[in-house]
Amino acid sequence: MKPTEKIWHNGQWIRWDDAKIHVLSHVVSYGSSVFEGIRCYATKTGPAIFRLQEHTQRLIDSAKIYRMDLPFTRAELASAMVELVSVNKLPSCYIRPIALRGYGEIGIYPLKNPIDIYLAAWEWGKYLGTEALENGVDVCVSSWQRIAPNTLPALSKAGGNYLNSQLIKMEAITNGYTEGIALDHLGTISEGSGENIFVIRNNRIYTPPLANSVLPGITRDTVVQLARGQGYEIVEGAIPREFLYLADEIFFTGTAAEISPIRSVDRIQVGSGKRGPITAALQKEFFGIVEGNLDDRFGWLTPVPAAVSA
Repeated sequence: MKPTEKIWHNGQWIRWDDAKIHVLSHVVSYGSSVFEGIRCYATKTGPAIFRLQEHTQRLIDSAKIYRMDLPFTRAELASAMVELVSVNKLPSCYIRPIALRGYGEIGIYPLKNPIDIYLAAWEWGKYLGTEALENGVDVCVSSWQRIAPNTLPALSKAGGNYLNSQLIKMEAITNGYTEGIALDHLGTISEGSGENIFVIRNNRIYTPPLANSVLPGITRDTVVQLARGQGYEIVEGAIPREFLYLADEIFFTGTAAEISPIRSVDRIQVGSGKRGPITAALQKEFFGIVEGNLDDRFGWLTPVPAAVSA
């Protein structure tokens, strides 16, 4: 990770190296944090943050589920993230807002601990690799199940939830795959360790509903809107594991992964074994919009003003 100059902490600018917490902060022992991943793209007219308002609202929603009262409004947080990119003079970047329970009491009960908010940004390339966007990745169905309903809330992008994701990712890489696909408690498709999933067969696009322990992905929603605009039918419903082996195309979506095709599942080739035509069409429109080469007809981009000093 390449450090940048400034991080925003509870309304103040601090140096990158000063963004530290106490080892006995509640979040360290109990994973009590919520966070976001947001991309800022380089466009012809300067940096622009993708779907900033939706990401900021999801952060607030995640916090609400865990009874974390954030001391800043959505407008204040969104404005601070725009300024964050400008202050650090970043043409493009990945933005990480984090709200965490800080240093106070050490017991499980969290409500007497303070809420700290940090906003950081840094340069970050393609999550699954640049070549993955064209050639696709090899994945497996994980032996680790996705968190079940009424255990941990999958609709919250919470730090503790990602212990499950780490197990899925480590197992996949250890066994020679790029990523894993988790099943839900019923044995149907849920999502990757950090991505939503879409499966294409006979020109229909299938994706698991939120009830299948799925994070409500911002890029997931983006693809649904783009696909419908291109005339494709989106089917939200339970997807059996074996449907993956019969698919014409499969792709992951996520802020980090963007739209990444899958070329094999459990060593079974998907379609032609490379990016399919529907995936390619969705990628083309997605990157055309976020890079400023197509009209932002959805109003998804928030321009970042010229660099300023903190």
